[in-house]
Amino acid sequence: MIRHRFARASLAVTLALASAFSAEVALAGDGASGPAVQFKGQGSIGEIVGNPYKIAPLTAVIRNGGHELSDAEVRIVPKPNGQEIHYKVNDAELRTHGGIPVFGLYPDYNNTVEVSYTRFDGKEKVRIEKEVYRMYAPAVYTPTNGSMNQHHNMFETEVVKVDPEFADRLYFINNFLTTAPQQGRVVWNNPMGGALEWSYYPQNAILDTKGEVRWYMNPDSIYDPESIYRAGVMMGFHQNADGKITFGYGQRYAKYDILGREIFNRRLPANYADFSHALMVADNGHMFLRVSAADQRRPDGKRVHTVRDVVVELDENGVAVDDWRLWQSLDPYRDVAIKAMNRGAVCLNIDETLDGKTLSSEELAAMDTQDNFGDMPGVGVGRNWAHVNSVDYDPSDDSIVVSSRNQSAVVKVGRDKKVKWILASPEGWKGELASKVLKPIDAKGNPIKCEGSKCEGGFDWTWTQHAAWRIDEKSDKNIFYLSVFDNGDGRGMEQPALAEDKYSRAVIYRIDQQKMTVEQVWSYGKEHGFEWFSPITSMVEYQKDKDSVLVYSATADLNLKLFHQQAANPVINEFKWGASEPSVEIRLKSTMGYRAFCFDVDKAFNAEAK
Repeated sequence: MIRHRFARASLAVTLALASAFSAEVALAGDGASGPAVQFKGQGSIGEIVGNPYKIAPLTAVIRNGGHELSDAEVRIVPKPNGQEIHYKVNDAELRTHGGIPVFGLYPDYNNTVEVSYTRFDGKEKVRIEKEVYRMYAPAVYTPTNGSMNQHHNMFETEVVKVDPEFADRLYFINNFLTTAPQQGRVVWNNPMGGALEWSYYPQNAILDTKGEVRWYMNPDSIYDPESIYRAGVMMGFHQNADGKITFGYGQRYAKYDILGREIFNRRLPANYADFSHALMVADNGHMFLRVSAADQRRPDGKRVHTVRDVVVELDENGVAVDDWRLWQSLDPYRDVAIKAMNRGAVCLNIDETLDGKTLSSEELAAMDTQDNFGDMPGVGVGRNWAHVNSVDYDPSDDSIVVSSRNQSAVVKVGRDKKVKWILASPEGWKGELASKVLKPIDAKGNPIKCEGSKCEGGFDWTWTQHAAWRIDEKSDKNIFYLSVFDNGDGRGMEQPALAEDKYSRAVIYRIDQQKMTVEQVWSYGKEHGFEWFSPITSMVEYQKDKDSVLVYSATADLNLKLFHQQAANPVINEFKWGASEPSVEIRLKSTMGYRAFCFDVDKAFNAEAK
């Protein structure tokens, strides 16, 4: 009897569903069967779409529900003792995303989001001063690579110090995981072979000053470690004047907004290959990328794939309007700095078996006789003689500024491809290039005595440096303020007796381009010694909004002999201009860092107001 009652009930439900379905089909046959969107939203507009563009899981869009929206603001309610994120959204962003963009959700947390906006339904405008939404955001996802470095789904953080005026900061962190097996399968000619030797999985995130992750990239829809045209290392991140993010990886360069909406993601022009390190956008929208020449004929007739020694200028349509083939401007056979470098840490080509060893003149000379070309420290086109790791553009005289790690030199080169000045030890420069080396002076303008590569009065050159950028706000056509991270390997053209004697510095120089002099106006790091030493990567950048300097010692505490078992412990510092001690110190644990920058959430969603 029970079985019969259950059967009759099931039959009744089935008939009811069938009847409803038949009615919908009948309506559909005569035309539109009802509203196009039937999802019930929380508030008085539309539904919530989490991770709307598939690569930014801690973002969402509150759809406009068919209304025209304007004058929107968003507040992410902080956790107890957390950091509030609050921003305005201009009307163009509301139209672009079809609703209110939400940024800064806490992962694995049921977030409270407050929004205000004006809506127009075709008849009247209604101002909503506060509407509350609840949004769960998923936990951070990072694929496992089996490394002993990997303990968590994102790096751990320790907030040591944050002064009140910096409490609203958001820091974009550009890190990566070491090579995983699926990436290694498409690396060719290891340990040589262009960008795919560096096929490290991206670990890009935005941290608040409480050490919480408020955004991260899940790149899986745009990154494929088994494809030569979808892999590489994501590098060169910047937030541009329009609030959008540019970067590159391997054979691609890209621009996205912070919600993950693609503006473009393009292959490099066919004449170039192997983007890494540097992509800078000029005020006219042109992009300067550090690449290599895909096919270059040497003076001896040999055709080679060059290594990190070309800067290409692309317009907004991806047309290569100019390039700088730096072996034509510099001396690719200057070897004094290369012979002083630690072979175990040539940027990301870390080989613990070569830690502490250097190249001899005989070994360099043998490369030519053996036709030894590829991604290796060496001299001559087709080898890693320059290793350019940053590029900047100076609009005052239409020049570029490059950091050549393997020459321990920062060089300014004009549109005519002639060198304007060189910030480097005078050792090893010949002919006209020797006359372009800047002369050190003190604060009173007096010459500083130097002998070889060592100078008095606390002045020093930069060694295997990174991130050599013009401070636009403090520079003019003659005076050039330069910020740079002096990694410190090969300091003084030698390896110290003890590795623990090495140190890195954040440095700012004042260059008088007419007098060809350079004054060191600020530095930090030497006093912290080996603990703060970053053998590779890292950056220094001036911040206009707070008249401050951001420093990321991105591979601090990296033990090369334990590289595959132990990652670095990077340090974020921010200083008031001229300060000897930081206003911010945040330590990251067990991660490989590259660069960082201050992320401006207002510019991201309200660039018109800037």
